Amino acid sequence: MARLARQKSQRIEFVWDRLLLLLTPTPAGLLERGRFEGFDLRLTVVETSPFSLASALAQGNKPKVRIEGDVQLAAEINWLIDHVRWDAEEDLARLVGDAAAHTLAEAARKAFEGLRGFVASRSEGSGADGKAFSGQLANTFGSAT
Repeated sequence: MARLARQKSQRIEFVWDRLLLLLTPTPAGLLERGRFEGFDLRLTVVETSPFSLASALAQGNKPKVRIEGDVQLAAEINWLIDHVRWDAEEDLARLVGDAAAHTLAEAARKAFEGLRGFVASRSEGSGADGKAFSGQLANTFGSAT
């Protein structure tokens, strides 16, 4: 994580809708939550619809992001997004054990692939907006009402 270690102590704001996440790179090249005023880099997810955002992510696309501040730091973050993968199963195993973590991770992978397939089949040529996508999800998975 030497790429990010070079950026230690930089202040990164990640903004989506009303969610604000403050991060700072550590000397070890990791990201940790921070508390600070101002920013060196602000990344704002432009898409406001959670359904459109979920659809884009399920199709493997990056959401559109407005970048303010340090362009070099933004390039480093983009490289990390493209090249570093979180091993959630490994971290989960520390909490619940290997067998349970493997079972949960496998179920999550299957659910994600199902969602990805559903989104792909529904969005091909349909021009579905957030309300249509929401209705399709409700029809597929059942309504909460």
